[in-house]
Amino acid sequence: MASVKQWQVPVAQLKASVPAMPTVLVIDDDRSVSHLVRSAFEEVAVDVISAESTDNGLRVCREADPDVVLLDMFLPSANGIESFQKLRSLDPKRPVILMTADTDSEHAIEATMLGAHDYLIKPLELRRIREIVGTALQTRRMMRTPVQIPLDHDVQPADHLVGKSRGMLDVYKAIGRVAPEDVTTLIRGESGTGKELVARAIYHHSLRKDRPFLAVNSAALPDTLLESELFGHEKGSFTGADRRRIGKFEQCDGGTIFLDEVGDMSPVVQGKILRLLQKQEFERVGGNETIRTNVRIIAATNRDLDALVDAGAFREDLYYRLNGFTIHLPPLRERGNDIVLLLEYFLGRLGHELDRQHVEGISPDAVEILMNYDWPGNVRELESVVRQSLLNASGPVIVPACLPQELFSTATGDAGAVSARSASDSDETDPSSDLGPLVESLLAEGSTGVYAEALRAMERFVITRVLRETHGNQSQTAKILGITRGKVADRIRTFGISLEQAVTVADKRG
Repeated sequence: MASVKQWQVPVAQLKASVPAMPTVLVIDDDRSVSHLVRSAFEEVAVDVISAESTDNGLRVCREADPDVVLLDMFLPSANGIESFQKLRSLDPKRPVILMTADTDSEHAIEATMLGAHDYLIKPLELRRIREIVGTALQTRRMMRTPVQIPLDHDVQPADHLVGKSRGMLDVYKAIGRVAPEDVTTLIRGESGTGKELVARAIYHHSLRKDRPFLAVNSAALPDTLLESELFGHEKGSFTGADRRRIGKFEQCDGGTIFLDEVGDMSPVVQGKILRLLQKQEFERVGGNETIRTNVRIIAATNRDLDALVDAGAFREDLYYRLNGFTIHLPPLRERGNDIVLLLEYFLGRLGHELDRQHVEGISPDAVEILMNYDWPGNVRELESVVRQSLLNASGPVIVPACLPQELFSTATGDAGAVSARSASDSDETDPSSDLGPLVESLLAEGSTGVYAEALRAMERFVITRVLRETHGNQSQTAKILGITRGKVADRIRTFGISLEQAVTVADKRG
Protein backbone atom coordinates (compact mmCIF):
# COMPACT_ATOMS: atom_id res chain seq x y z
CA MET A 1 0.00 0.00 0.00
CA ALA A 2 1.39 3.37 -0.97
CA SER A 3 1.97 5.90 1.80
CA VAL A 4 1.02 9.56 1.66
CA LYS A 5 4.64 10.50 1.20
CA GLN A 6 4.91 8.27 -1.84
CA TRP A 7 2.02 10.13 -3.43
CA GLN A 8 3.56 13.59 -3.20
CA VAL A 9 3.83 15.19 -6.65
CA PRO A 10 6.48 17.77 -7.65
CA VAL A 11 3.90 20.08 -9.22
CA ALA A 12 6.37 22.92 -9.71
CA GLN A 13 8.57 20.67 -11.82
CA LEU A 14 5.62 19.92 -14.10
CA LYS A 15 4.75 23.58 -14.66
CA ALA A 16 6.82 23.85 -17.81
CA SER A 17 5.06 20.84 -19.35
CA VAL A 18 1.57 22.28 -18.94
CA PRO A 19 0.35 23.77 -22.25
CA ALA A 20 -0.18 27.52 -22.38
CA MET A 21 -3.50 29.15 -23.24
CA PRO A 22 -4.27 28.50 -26.93
CA THR A 23 -3.97 31.53 -29.21
CA VAL A 24 -6.08 32.44 -32.25
CA LEU A 25 -4.86 35.06 -34.74
CA VAL A 26 -7.47 36.95 -36.80
CA ILE A 27 -6.12 38.62 -39.98
CA ASP A 28 -8.80 41.01 -41.22
CA ASP A 29 -8.90 44.75 -41.90
CA ASP A 30 -12.40 44.88 -40.37
CA ARG A 31 -11.87 45.22 -36.61
CA SER A 32 -15.41 44.08 -35.87
CA VAL A 33 -14.44 40.58 -37.03
CA SER A 34 -11.74 40.17 -34.38
CA HIS A 35 -14.15 41.55 -31.76
CA LEU A 36 -16.75 38.96 -32.81
CA VAL A 37 -14.23 36.11 -32.61
CA ARG A 38 -13.10 37.35 -29.21
CA SER A 39 -16.70 37.40 -27.97
CA ALA A 40 -17.18 33.83 -29.18
CA PHE A 41 -14.54 32.70 -26.69
CA GLU A 42 -15.11 35.15 -23.86
CA GLU A 43 -16.09 32.29 -21.51
CA VAL A 44 -13.27 29.99 -22.68
CA ALA A 45 -9.54 30.23 -22.05
CA VAL A 46 -8.61 31.23 -25.61
CA ASP A 47 -6.44 34.27 -26.37
CA VAL A 48 -7.56 36.13 -29.53
CA ILE A 49 -5.08 38.51 -31.20
CA SER A 50 -5.49 40.43 -34.45
CA ALA A 51 -3.66 41.86 -37.45
CA GLU A 52 -5.05 44.08 -40.20
CA SER A 53 -2.84 42.95 -43.09
CA THR A 54 -1.06 39.86 -44.34
CA ASP A 55 2.39 41.33 -43.63
CA ASN A 56 1.43 42.15 -40.03
CA GLY A 57 -0.15 38.72 -39.71
CA LEU A 58 3.05 37.01 -40.86
CA ARG A 59 5.05 39.07 -38.37
CA VAL A 60 2.68 38.09 -35.53
CA CYS A 61 2.96 34.44 -36.58
CA ARG A 62 6.75 34.59 -36.29
CA GLU A 63 6.67 36.36 -32.94
CA ALA A 64 3.63 34.86 -31.17
CA ASP A 65 3.33 31.46 -32.91
CA PRO A 66 -0.50 31.30 -32.72
CA ASP A 67 -2.23 27.91 -32.72
CA VAL A 68 -4.87 28.81 -35.32
CA VAL A 69 -5.16 31.58 -37.93
CA LEU A 70 -8.39 33.06 -39.33
CA LEU A 71 -7.56 34.73 -42.66
CA ASP A 72 -9.81 37.05 -44.69
CA MET A 73 -9.58 35.98 -48.34
CA PHE A 74 -10.05 39.51 -49.70
CA LEU A 75 -7.71 41.83 -47.86
CA PRO A 76 -6.81 45.11 -49.63
CA SER A 77 -3.73 44.73 -51.86
CA ALA A 78 -3.39 41.04 -51.03
CA ASN A 79 -4.09 37.86 -52.95
CA GLY A 80 -5.90 35.37 -50.72
CA ILE A 81 -4.18 32.28 -52.10
CA GLU A 82 -0.73 33.86 -51.88
CA SER A 83 -1.42 35.00 -48.30
CA PHE A 84 -2.53 31.50 -47.38
CA GLN A 85 0.58 29.93 -48.93
CA LYS A 86 2.86 32.34 -47.05
CA LEU A 87 1.18 31.41 -43.77
CA ARG A 88 1.48 27.70 -44.57
CA SER A 89 5.18 28.08 -45.37
CA LEU A 90 5.84 29.35 -41.84
CA ASP A 91 4.23 26.27 -40.24
CA PRO A 92 2.49 23.62 -42.41
CA LYS A 93 0.88 22.09 -39.31
CA ARG A 94 -0.86 25.28 -38.16
CA PRO A 95 -4.58 25.21 -39.11
CA VAL A 96 -5.63 28.17 -41.27
CA ILE A 97 -9.35 28.97 -41.49
CA LEU A 98 -10.45 31.15 -44.38
CA MET A 99 -13.11 33.85 -44.11
CA THR A 100 -15.03 35.12 -47.12
CA ALA A 101 -18.25 36.96 -47.89
CA ASP A 102 -18.51 35.13 -51.25
CA THR A 103 -20.65 32.02 -50.77
CA ASP A 104 -19.42 30.59 -54.10
CA SER A 105 -15.78 31.51 -53.64
CA GLU A 106 -13.59 29.28 -55.78
CA HIS A 107 -10.61 30.81 -53.99
CA ALA A 108 -11.78 29.33 -50.69
CA ILE A 109 -12.29 25.93 -52.31
CA GLU A 110 -8.88 26.10 -53.98
CA ALA A 111 -7.17 27.00 -50.69
CA THR A 112 -9.02 24.21 -48.88
CA MET A 113 -7.74 21.75 -51.49
CA LEU A 114 -4.24 23.12 -50.82
CA GLY A 115 -4.60 22.34 -47.12
CA ALA A 116 -6.72 25.02 -45.43
CA HIS A 117 -8.49 23.63 -42.36
CA ASP A 118 -11.93 25.02 -43.24
CA TYR A 119 -13.66 28.25 -44.17
CA LEU A 120 -16.26 30.56 -42.64
CA ILE A 121 -18.86 32.52 -44.58
CA LYS A 122 -19.50 36.14 -43.60
CA PRO A 123 -21.42 37.42 -41.78
CA LEU A 124 -19.89 35.17 -39.16
CA GLU A 125 -22.03 33.19 -36.71
CA LEU A 126 -20.82 32.68 -33.14
CA ARG A 127 -21.85 29.02 -33.17
CA ARG A 128 -19.88 28.27 -36.35
CA ILE A 129 -16.86 30.19 -35.04
CA ARG A 130 -16.82 28.11 -31.87
CA GLU A 131 -17.37 24.87 -33.78
CA ILE A 132 -14.74 25.32 -36.50
CA VAL A 133 -12.10 27.08 -34.39
CA GLY A 134 -12.61 24.55 -31.59
CA THR A 135 -11.98 21.68 -34.02
CA ALA A 136 -8.92 23.49 -35.38
CA LEU A 137 -7.48 23.96 -31.87
CA GLN A 138 -7.95 20.26 -31.19
CA THR A 139 -6.25 19.41 -34.48
CA ARG A 140 -3.36 21.74 -33.63
CA ARG A 141 -2.95 20.07 -30.25
CA MET A 142 -2.84 16.62 -31.80
CA MET A 143 -0.32 17.61 -34.48
CA ARG A 144 1.86 19.80 -32.29
CA THR A 145 2.16 17.78 -29.09
CA PRO A 146 4.30 14.69 -29.60
CA VAL A 147 3.23 11.57 -27.75
CA GLN A 148 6.15 10.47 -25.65
CA ILE A 149 6.49 6.78 -24.94
CA PRO A 150 8.42 5.74 -21.82
CA LEU A 151 11.61 3.82 -22.55
CA ASP A 152 12.01 0.66 -20.51
CA HIS A 153 10.69 1.55 -17.04
CA ASP A 154 11.30 5.30 -17.17
CA VAL A 155 7.83 6.87 -17.19
CA GLN A 156 7.87 10.52 -18.27
CA PRO A 157 5.54 12.98 -16.46
CA ALA A 158 3.92 14.41 -19.59
CA ASP A 159 0.47 14.52 -21.18
CA HIS A 160 1.08 11.28 -22.99
CA LEU A 161 0.92 7.52 -22.74
CA VAL A 162 1.66 6.52 -19.15
CA GLY A 163 2.26 3.04 -17.84
CA LYS A 164 4.78 0.24 -17.52
CA SER A 165 2.56 -2.82 -17.14
CA ARG A 166 3.23 -5.75 -19.43
CA GLY A 167 0.17 -4.88 -21.52
CA MET A 168 1.31 -1.30 -22.07
CA LEU A 169 4.88 -2.34 -22.86
CA ASP A 170 3.41 -4.56 -25.58
CA VAL A 171 1.53 -1.52 -26.88
CA TYR A 172 4.73 0.56 -26.99
CA LYS A 173 6.51 -2.19 -28.90
CA ALA A 174 3.63 -2.46 -31.35
CA ILE A 175 3.72 1.30 -31.96
CA GLY A 176 7.44 1.10 -32.60
CA ARG A 177 6.97 -1.70 -35.13
CA VAL A 178 4.07 -0.21 -37.12
CA ALA A 179 4.73 3.56 -36.98
CA PRO A 180 7.42 3.71 -39.71
CA GLU A 181 5.50 1.30 -41.94
CA ASP A 182 2.88 2.88 -44.19
CA VAL A 183 0.14 0.36 -43.37
CA THR A 184 -3.44 0.72 -42.16
CA THR A 185 -3.66 0.17 -38.40
CA LEU A 186 -6.61 -0.84 -36.23
CA ILE A 187 -6.60 0.09 -32.53
CA ARG A 188 -9.00 -1.94 -30.40
CA GLY A 189 -9.96 -1.33 -26.81
CA GLU A 190 -12.73 -0.25 -24.47
CA SER A 191 -13.93 3.35 -24.29
CA GLY A 192 -11.57 5.63 -22.41
CA THR A 193 -8.44 3.47 -22.76
CA GLY A 194 -6.52 6.07 -24.79
CA LYS A 195 -6.92 4.99 -28.41
CA GLU A 196 -6.44 8.56 -29.69
CA LEU A 197 -3.12 8.83 -27.85
CA VAL A 198 -1.92 5.62 -29.53
CA ALA A 199 -3.00 6.99 -32.94
CA ARG A 200 -1.08 10.20 -32.27
CA ALA A 201 1.99 8.22 -31.19
CA ILE A 202 1.92 6.27 -34.45
CA TYR A 203 1.60 9.51 -36.41
CA HIS A 204 4.43 11.31 -34.60
CA HIS A 205 6.79 8.37 -35.18
CA SER A 206 5.77 7.84 -38.82
CA LEU A 207 7.24 9.03 -42.12
CA ARG A 208 4.18 11.30 -42.48
CA LYS A 209 4.82 13.25 -39.26
CA ASP A 210 5.41 16.48 -41.20
CA ARG A 211 2.09 16.16 -43.02
CA PRO A 212 -1.43 16.83 -41.63
CA PHE A 213 -3.12 14.67 -39.00
CA LEU A 214 -6.93 14.81 -38.79
CA ALA A 215 -9.30 12.94 -36.48
CA VAL A 216 -12.97 12.12 -37.17
CA ASN A 217 -15.34 10.56 -34.64
CA SER A 218 -17.62 8.33 -36.70
CA ALA A 219 -20.17 7.98 -33.88
CA ALA A 220 -20.57 11.71 -33.29
CA LEU A 221 -22.08 12.53 -36.70
CA PRO A 222 -25.23 11.32 -38.51
CA ASP A 223 -24.51 9.12 -41.55
CA THR A 224 -25.09 11.85 -44.16
CA LEU A 225 -22.91 14.38 -42.37
CA LEU A 226 -20.18 11.79 -41.77
CA GLU A 227 -20.04 10.95 -45.48
CA SER A 228 -19.80 14.66 -46.30
CA GLU A 229 -17.19 15.24 -43.59
CA LEU A 230 -14.96 12.49 -44.98
CA PHE A 231 -15.48 12.80 -48.74
CA GLY A 232 -16.91 16.30 -49.21
CA HIS A 233 -19.97 17.19 -51.27
CA GLU A 234 -21.03 19.20 -54.29
CA LYS A 235 -23.37 22.16 -54.11
CA GLY A 236 -27.01 21.03 -54.12
CA SER A 237 -26.22 17.36 -53.45
CA PHE A 238 -28.60 17.34 -50.46
CA THR A 239 -30.77 19.71 -48.45
CA GLY A 240 -28.56 22.36 -46.88
CA ALA A 241 -25.62 21.79 -49.25
CA ASP A 242 -25.52 25.41 -50.44
CA ARG A 243 -21.87 25.26 -51.50
CA ARG A 244 -19.18 22.75 -52.35
CA ARG A 245 -17.32 21.25 -49.38
CA ILE A 246 -13.89 19.66 -49.42
CA GLY A 247 -13.76 16.47 -47.33
CA LYS A 248 -11.10 15.32 -44.89
CA PHE A 249 -9.62 12.73 -47.27
CA GLU A 250 -9.06 15.36 -49.94
CA GLN A 251 -7.83 17.93 -47.43
CA CYS A 252 -5.42 15.47 -45.77
CA ASP A 253 -3.67 14.28 -48.94
CA GLY A 254 -0.24 12.98 -47.95
CA GLY A 255 -1.13 12.89 -44.27
CA THR A 256 -2.83 10.64 -41.71
CA ILE A 257 -6.52 10.31 -40.80
CA PHE A 258 -7.68 8.84 -37.51
CA LEU A 259 -11.14 7.28 -37.85
CA ASP A 260 -12.50 6.77 -34.35
CA GLU A 261 -15.39 4.36 -33.71
CA VAL A 262 -15.40 2.81 -37.20
CA GLY A 263 -17.85 0.18 -35.95
CA ASP A 264 -20.60 2.85 -36.01
CA MET A 265 -20.24 3.61 -39.74
CA SER A 266 -23.20 3.07 -42.07
CA PRO A 267 -22.91 0.53 -44.94
CA VAL A 268 -22.67 3.39 -47.48
CA VAL A 269 -19.69 4.98 -45.71
CA GLN A 270 -18.11 1.56 -45.20
CA GLY A 271 -18.27 0.93 -48.96
CA LYS A 272 -16.62 4.24 -49.81
CA ILE A 273 -13.88 3.68 -47.20
CA LEU A 274 -13.21 0.23 -48.70
CA ARG A 275 -12.82 1.68 -52.18
CA LEU A 276 -10.49 4.38 -50.88
CA LEU A 277 -8.31 1.77 -49.18
CA GLN A 278 -8.22 -0.33 -52.34
CA LYS A 279 -7.67 2.38 -54.96
CA GLN A 280 -6.94 5.61 -53.03
CA GLU A 281 -9.77 7.35 -54.91
CA PHE A 282 -13.33 8.52 -54.27
CA GLU A 283 -16.07 10.94 -55.42
CA ARG A 284 -17.61 13.76 -53.42
CA VAL A 285 -21.24 13.28 -52.37
CA GLY A 286 -23.36 14.24 -55.37
CA GLY A 287 -20.33 14.45 -57.68
CA ASN A 288 -18.96 12.48 -60.62
CA GLU A 289 -15.34 13.62 -60.55
CA THR A 290 -12.95 10.91 -59.35
CA ILE A 291 -10.50 12.35 -56.84
CA ARG A 292 -7.25 10.62 -55.97
CA THR A 293 -5.62 10.98 -52.59
CA ASN A 294 -2.80 9.46 -50.60
CA VAL A 295 -3.66 9.08 -46.93
CA ARG A 296 -2.77 6.65 -44.19
CA ILE A 297 -5.74 5.45 -42.15
CA ILE A 298 -5.54 4.66 -38.46
CA ALA A 299 -8.87 3.28 -37.25
CA ALA A 300 -10.16 2.59 -33.76
CA THR A 301 -13.18 0.93 -32.20
CA ASN A 302 -14.52 -0.19 -28.84
CA ARG A 303 -16.96 -2.59 -30.49
CA ASP A 304 -16.52 -6.27 -31.32
CA LEU A 305 -15.98 -6.06 -35.07
CA ASP A 306 -15.89 -9.86 -35.40
CA ALA A 307 -19.41 -10.07 -33.95
CA LEU A 308 -20.57 -7.20 -36.18
CA VAL A 309 -19.21 -9.01 -39.23
CA ASP A 310 -21.01 -12.21 -38.20
CA ALA A 311 -24.23 -10.21 -37.75
CA GLY A 312 -23.85 -8.58 -41.16
CA ALA A 313 -23.54 -5.10 -39.63
CA PHE A 314 -19.93 -4.57 -40.77
CA ARG A 315 -18.34 -5.49 -44.09
CA GLU A 316 -15.95 -8.40 -43.83
CA ASP A 317 -13.76 -7.14 -46.69
CA LEU A 318 -13.42 -3.72 -45.01
CA TYR A 319 -12.59 -5.39 -41.70
CA TYR A 320 -9.66 -7.22 -43.29
CA ARG A 321 -8.49 -4.04 -45.01
CA LEU A 322 -8.53 -2.06 -41.77
CA ASN A 323 -6.91 -4.91 -39.90
CA GLY A 324 -3.53 -4.54 -41.60
CA PHE A 325 -1.99 -4.34 -38.14
CA THR A 326 -3.86 -4.50 -34.84
CA ILE A 327 -2.98 -2.94 -31.49
CA HIS A 328 -4.99 -4.08 -28.48
CA LEU A 329 -5.20 -1.54 -25.64
CA PRO A 330 -5.75 -3.24 -22.27
CA PRO A 331 -8.50 -1.91 -19.97
CA LEU A 332 -7.31 -0.09 -16.86
CA ARG A 333 -8.51 -2.87 -14.54
CA GLU A 334 -5.90 -5.18 -16.13
CA ARG A 335 -2.98 -2.75 -15.83
CA GLY A 336 -2.14 -3.25 -12.14
CA ASN A 337 0.12 -0.56 -10.70
CA ASP A 338 -0.30 1.62 -13.79
CA ILE A 339 -3.20 3.08 -11.81
CA VAL A 340 -0.63 4.49 -9.36
CA LEU A 341 1.44 6.02 -12.17
CA LEU A 342 -1.64 7.55 -13.78
CA LEU A 343 -2.83 8.97 -10.46
CA GLU A 344 0.58 10.58 -9.90
CA TYR A 345 0.50 12.05 -13.37
CA PHE A 346 -3.06 13.40 -13.17
CA LEU A 347 -2.45 14.81 -9.69
CA GLY A 348 0.48 16.79 -11.07
CA ARG A 349 -1.16 18.05 -14.24
CA LEU A 350 -4.65 18.73 -12.90
CA GLY A 351 -3.27 20.11 -9.65
CA HIS A 352 -1.61 22.84 -11.66
CA GLU A 353 -4.54 23.43 -14.00
CA LEU A 354 -7.01 23.73 -11.11
CA ASP A 355 -4.57 25.67 -8.92
CA ARG A 356 -4.53 22.91 -6.29
CA GLN A 357 -0.78 22.80 -5.68
CA HIS A 358 -1.50 22.54 -1.95
CA VAL A 359 -2.65 18.93 -2.48
CA GLU A 360 0.37 16.72 -1.80
CA GLY A 361 -1.04 13.24 -2.14
CA ILE A 362 -3.68 10.61 -1.45
CA SER A 363 -4.35 8.90 1.87
CA PRO A 364 -3.83 5.10 2.17
CA ASP A 365 -7.58 4.54 2.63
CA ALA A 366 -8.37 6.48 -0.53
CA VAL A 367 -5.66 4.58 -2.41
CA GLU A 368 -7.25 1.28 -1.40
CA ILE A 369 -10.62 2.40 -2.76
CA LEU A 370 -9.05 3.55 -6.03
CA MET A 371 -7.10 0.32 -6.48
CA ASN A 372 -10.16 -1.86 -5.81
CA TYR A 373 -12.47 0.04 -8.15
CA ASP A 374 -13.25 -1.64 -11.49
CA TRP A 375 -12.81 1.50 -13.68
CA PRO A 376 -15.49 0.85 -16.32
CA GLY A 377 -14.64 4.22 -17.89
CA ASN A 378 -10.91 3.40 -17.89
CA VAL A 379 -8.28 6.18 -18.03
CA ARG A 380 -10.84 8.84 -18.97
CA GLU A 381 -12.85 8.02 -15.85
CA LEU A 382 -9.73 8.04 -13.68
CA GLU A 383 -8.87 11.54 -14.92
CA SER A 384 -12.41 12.68 -14.07
CA VAL A 385 -12.15 11.15 -10.60
CA VAL A 386 -8.86 12.94 -9.89
CA ARG A 387 -10.34 16.25 -11.09
CA GLN A 388 -13.40 15.91 -8.85
CA SER A 389 -11.28 14.81 -5.90
CA LEU A 390 -9.00 17.82 -6.25
CA LEU A 391 -12.03 20.13 -6.36
CA ASN A 392 -13.42 18.50 -3.22
CA ALA A 393 -10.11 18.55 -1.31
CA SER A 394 -9.75 21.29 1.28
CA GLY A 395 -6.53 20.00 2.85
CA PRO A 396 -3.17 18.75 1.55
CA VAL A 397 -4.28 15.10 1.34
CA ILE A 398 -7.11 13.54 -0.68
CA VAL A 399 -9.13 11.38 1.72
CA PRO A 400 -12.07 9.03 0.94
CA ALA A 401 -14.57 11.83 1.58
CA CYS A 402 -13.06 13.71 -1.40
CA LEU A 403 -13.70 10.85 -3.82
CA PRO A 404 -16.82 10.71 -6.04
CA GLN A 405 -19.53 8.55 -4.50
CA GLU A 406 -19.71 6.09 -7.40
CA LEU A 407 -16.38 4.61 -6.31
CA PHE A 408 -17.87 3.11 -3.17
CA SER A 409 -18.99 -0.28 -4.47
CA THR A 410 -21.38 -2.61 -2.73
CA ALA A 411 -18.94 -5.46 -3.36
CA THR A 412 -15.21 -4.76 -3.38
CA GLY A 413 -13.54 -6.05 -6.50
CA ASP A 414 -16.81 -7.23 -8.06
CA ALA A 415 -16.67 -6.36 -11.77
CA GLY A 416 -19.35 -3.86 -12.63
CA ALA A 417 -20.50 -3.55 -9.01
CA VAL A 418 -23.06 -0.80 -8.57
CA SER A 419 -22.25 1.93 -6.10
CA ALA A 420 -24.58 2.54 -3.17
CA ARG A 421 -25.43 5.96 -4.57
CA SER A 422 -26.10 4.61 -8.08
CA ALA A 423 -28.50 2.00 -6.72
CA SER A 424 -30.43 4.52 -4.66
CA ASP A 425 -33.85 5.40 -5.99
CA SER A 426 -33.81 8.80 -4.32
CA ASP A 427 -30.54 9.78 -5.92
CA GLU A 428 -31.73 8.64 -9.35
CA THR A 429 -34.63 11.07 -9.19
CA ASP A 430 -32.78 13.90 -7.45
CA PRO A 431 -29.34 14.76 -8.91
CA SER A 432 -28.97 17.66 -6.47
CA SER A 433 -27.23 15.28 -4.07
CA ASP A 434 -24.30 15.31 -6.49
CA LEU A 435 -24.73 18.82 -7.90
CA GLY A 436 -24.88 20.53 -4.51
CA PRO A 437 -21.35 19.68 -3.32
CA LEU A 438 -19.96 20.34 -6.80
CA VAL A 439 -21.50 23.81 -7.06
CA GLU A 440 -20.55 24.70 -3.49
CA SER A 441 -16.95 23.64 -4.13
CA LEU A 442 -16.73 25.63 -7.37
CA LEU A 443 -18.24 28.70 -5.70
CA ALA A 444 -15.81 28.44 -2.81
CA GLU A 445 -12.91 28.42 -5.23
CA GLY A 446 -14.20 31.45 -7.16
CA SER A 447 -14.66 29.41 -10.35
CA THR A 448 -16.02 31.12 -13.47
CA GLY A 449 -17.19 27.82 -14.96
CA VAL A 450 -19.95 26.87 -12.51
CA TYR A 451 -22.67 26.92 -15.16
CA ALA A 452 -20.77 24.67 -17.58
CA GLU A 453 -19.75 22.17 -14.89
CA ALA A 454 -23.29 21.98 -13.48
CA LEU A 455 -24.77 21.45 -16.95
CA ARG A 456 -22.22 18.71 -17.62
CA ALA A 457 -23.16 16.94 -14.38
CA MET A 458 -26.87 17.26 -15.16
CA GLU A 459 -26.40 15.96 -18.70
CA ARG A 460 -24.56 12.91 -17.39
CA PHE A 461 -27.36 12.26 -14.89
CA VAL A 462 -30.15 12.53 -17.50
CA ILE A 463 -28.43 10.27 -20.06
CA THR A 464 -27.55 7.68 -17.41
CA ARG A 465 -31.11 7.69 -16.05
CA VAL A 466 -32.67 7.13 -19.49
CA LEU A 467 -30.13 4.39 -20.29
CA ARG A 468 -31.27 2.63 -17.12
CA GLU A 469 -34.88 2.96 -18.22
CA THR A 470 -34.10 1.41 -21.64
CA HIS A 471 -31.77 -1.26 -20.18
CA GLY A 472 -28.83 0.17 -22.13
CA ASN A 473 -30.60 0.37 -25.52
CA GLN A 474 -28.86 3.34 -27.14
CA SER A 475 -31.28 3.69 -30.06
CA GLN A 476 -34.28 3.82 -27.72
CA THR A 477 -32.41 6.18 -25.42
CA ALA A 478 -31.71 8.53 -28.34
CA LYS A 479 -35.39 8.49 -29.31
CA ILE A 480 -36.53 9.35 -25.77
CA LEU A 481 -33.94 12.13 -25.41
CA GLY A 482 -34.64 13.52 -28.86
CA ILE A 483 -31.02 13.30 -30.03
CA THR A 484 -29.10 11.06 -32.42
CA ARG A 485 -27.77 7.63 -31.47
CA GLY A 486 -24.28 8.86 -32.35
CA LYS A 487 -24.65 11.67 -29.80
CA VAL A 488 -25.69 9.15 -27.14
CA ALA A 489 -22.67 6.96 -27.93
CA ASP A 490 -20.39 10.01 -27.83
CA ARG A 491 -21.74 11.10 -24.42
CA ILE A 492 -21.36 7.56 -23.03
CA ARG A 493 -17.68 7.72 -23.96
CA THR A 494 -17.20 11.31 -22.79
CA PHE A 495 -18.75 10.69 -19.36
CA GLY A 496 -17.43 7.15 -18.95
CA ILE A 497 -20.95 5.78 -18.41
CA SER A 498 -21.02 2.03 -17.78
CA LEU A 499 -23.85 0.37 -19.70
CA GLU A 500 -23.33 -2.74 -17.61
CA GLN A 501 -23.99 -0.76 -14.44
CA ALA A 502 -27.04 0.92 -16.01
CA VAL A 503 -28.63 -2.41 -16.88
CA THR A 504 -27.78 -3.86 -13.44
CA VAL A 505 -29.41 -0.93 -11.62
CA ALA A 506 -32.50 -1.10 -13.86
CA ASP A 507 -32.86 -4.82 -13.16
CA LYS A 508 -32.54 -4.27 -9.42
CA ARG A 509 -35.23 -1.57 -9.52
CA GLY A 510 -37.49 -3.75 -11.63
